[in-house]
Amino acid sequence: MIFPLEELVQFDGNIYEITVAASRRAYQMAKVDDPEIKQNCDKDVCVAARQLFTKKVNYRIEQQD
Repeated sequence: MIFPLEELVQFDGNIYEITVAASRRAYQMAKVDDPEIKQNCDKDVCVAARQLFTKKVNYRIEQQD
């Protein structure tokens, strides 16, 4: 499973934003060799998306001047 389908179906926000946030979070986790990825034996993006959907990790959009 790449993206948590149940959470994705129930998500009422911007799908593009959460997809980009999950991708960036997965990149962060891979760079620091996050142990949660190894514990769950999942793909990086799946773990990152789960963190975002469960609000374990929050994201925000930065406005560029």
